[in-house]
Amino acid sequence: MSDDETTAHYDGPAGGWGSVRGITEIFGREWATPLATETLFRQNKPKGFMCVSCSWAKPADYHPFEFCENGAKATLWELTSLRCTPDFFAEHTVTELRTWTDYELEQQGRLTHPMRYDPATDTYVPCGWDEAFAEIGAELKRLAPKSVVFYSSGRASLETAYLYGLLARLYGCNNLPDSSNMCHETTSVALKQTIGASVGTVVFDDLQNCDAMFFFGQNTGSNSPRFLHPLQEAAKRGVEIVTFNPVRERGLEFFTDPQSPVEMLTGKETRISSQYHQVRPGGDIAVLMGLCKHVFAADDAAKERGERVLDVDFIQQHTTGLDAFEAKVRATPWDEIEHESGLSRAAIAGAAEVYVKADRVIGIYGMGLTQHRNGFENVALFVNLLLLKGNIGRDGAGISPVRGHSNVQGQRTVGISEKPELVPLDKLAEQFGFEPPRDKGVNTVEACEGILSGEIRSFIGLGGNFVRAIPERDLMEAAWTKMRLTVQVATKLNRSHLVNGEIAYLLPCRGRTEEDRQATGPQAVSMEDTFSCISGSLGRRTPASPHLKSEVDIVAGIAKATLAPNPKVTWDAWVGDYGLIRDAIERTYGPEFRDFNERLWTPGGFYRGNSARERIWKTETKRAAFTTPKQRNAVGFSEAPGRYRLITLRSNDQFNTTIYGYSDRMRGIEGTRDVLLVNPDEMARANLREGQVVALVSDAQDGIERTVYGLKVVPFSLPDGCLGAYYPEMNPLMPLSHHDGPSKTPAAKSVPVRIRITDADGPVTERLEPTGHATSA
Repeated sequence: MSDDETTAHYDGPAGGWGSVRGITEIFGREWATPLATETLFRQNKPKGFMCVSCSWAKPADYHPFEFCENGAKATLWELTSLRCTPDFFAEHTVTELRTWTDYELEQQGRLTHPMRYDPATDTYVPCGWDEAFAEIGAELKRLAPKSVVFYSSGRASLETAYLYGLLARLYGCNNLPDSSNMCHETTSVALKQTIGASVGTVVFDDLQNCDAMFFFGQNTGSNSPRFLHPLQEAAKRGVEIVTFNPVRERGLEFFTDPQSPVEMLTGKETRISSQYHQVRPGGDIAVLMGLCKHVFAADDAAKERGERVLDVDFIQQHTTGLDAFEAKVRATPWDEIEHESGLSRAAIAGAAEVYVKADRVIGIYGMGLTQHRNGFENVALFVNLLLLKGNIGRDGAGISPVRGHSNVQGQRTVGISEKPELVPLDKLAEQFGFEPPRDKGVNTVEACEGILSGEIRSFIGLGGNFVRAIPERDLMEAAWTKMRLTVQVATKLNRSHLVNGEIAYLLPCRGRTEEDRQATGPQAVSMEDTFSCISGSLGRRTPASPHLKSEVDIVAGIAKATLAPNPKVTWDAWVGDYGLIRDAIERTYGPEFRDFNERLWTPGGFYRGNSARERIWKTETKRAAFTTPKQRNAVGFSEAPGRYRLITLRSNDQFNTTIYGYSDRMRGIEGTRDVLLVNPDEMARANLREGQVVALVSDAQDGIERTVYGLKVVPFSLPDGCLGAYYPEMNPLMPLSHHDGPSKTPAAKSVPVRIRITDADGPVTERLEPTGHATSA
């Protein structure tokens, strides 16, 4: 390890002075101006701008500093004074830039001009907006609509997303995959089938009225740090917080509030989780079966006293399928549950007893549940647990998936979906005078399959870093260049911009912090948070370049150059006044968006409602559904000697594929991302030493060689048979076929791998097999 690379255990809390230092460091790296401080004070407040990072709630009763470390990093990253100009592209070929790291690419700063790829010089060259729109439109007219993908990341506003979905359907396809396909599509499918609503039922106030919280696979400290404040308040009032996660994340162990002078000066910490269980990756089904098994046993004991643990009235009036599920649970022996989960019966029973005694329970989860081969069953079983005691559809209780990106949930609300049954197509047909396509479009995995087969000929990317985020990266990059047209809308340079089709455009847009002035004056946009509340956002900073356009303007520009005129589709009017787009959304989606413009600045956002919260079950049976799992192993591949379960992680210094730096403070890892986290006992069994450089090889058993080299072994507290490493660096190890069945969410939390010893240059010289221990998969 080099001198600037350190790996050590972190003993401090989440928050505290570490959080302040993290913000200060990125302020210096981005050369942000003093005006950035004023911008941060407006973050997540009425008439301010909404954070471009996570989708955590914007409370009506807000803090003076309503931002976290990661939210501040995202804002300062956007407000950087660094600029990526045409001169930069003239100096560097695309082939050279492909050798740069994600961090190095992002550190070139904000894009300033629309650019066109010139294959003759292998460089990007500046072009005019009219030129770009004209050629993009001409190419789209030549292509079959079903061969074009319209992808969107989770940051585009409701207004942009609505027009983007309309553009795709007017063009003739439902090919509208988005970043949700890679993270919470499992949620959308499982919750829709079990409770009839595809999003969580919890609202912000429920956090103040619950008796217990059960966490599965959600790293609050790094992914949604503002959640730490209500968690701290809950812990202080005695709420039991029970956590199941393979990694001991500091944000769910201890927290020091950076906004509390007393806590900062005294170093006072609040313990967050009252119980913390390191479940094996893929062992969540077994854990949930064990929790339910204990609940049934407790109900048996209660019946002897003339009492009940189960909410019998709720179950009889509102649910179906309990008998089959209960029979499955009772028939599942504890030794199988212990083997699959990696936890003892006593540990699971201790957690279940918290659930039995609590009156109001909130179930919280993240991608640790969704990104598995059987992620659907993970989420469905969590719903089962909550249904047993009627913990869905009342105050202080419910199911709460924590969404990652700032408007990824909202985009689905206004039509970004490949599934036509989820979009009011009849209403769009009436409203805009056209016949929308009725056949299913492609999701992310299907888009990748289409690119590999050559059926997809064009990719339009509204934000994001698709090529870096997807599985099967090496095969995908080779196939990507065979497409006819690729278009990327972005604020900064990333890897996806360097893997181009035959014709490629890079279109720079304004950021959410920046003023968006159109014909009728400064424009506001809106987004939906993880609690289904919708808030307005108004940027005030001077745009990074006078050559930037808003996302709305770019979508409209492509549409006008591509589509035949339609008197009911008023692109120019919409660009001039975003309030007209909100009026159109209200007409399409009805009561959920009643008085949209009038309620835009409601403190905390306005709640669009949730049928399951009202115990109106929009399922086939009109009841909430207990589901019976087909198996207890969520990994989806068999056990074998030498095979490990790899979980991919995000560092404290990144957001999705955006790398802010090389500090993972809360895991004690500094200066590098090329690490392999291994249980010390596992290291001993496999004859590994700290700092040793190894490779990881996919063990998918499909005949395709997938290898990542140059990983330094770091001892880390993980369950047996489990390894940890960073996303997106490990994506080349993930087969495209390795995904949840119903949702096709890539299974990034349970990738089958083996460890290999390598020489200094990378080729494999020896294969490691654990000695005297068969690791699980």
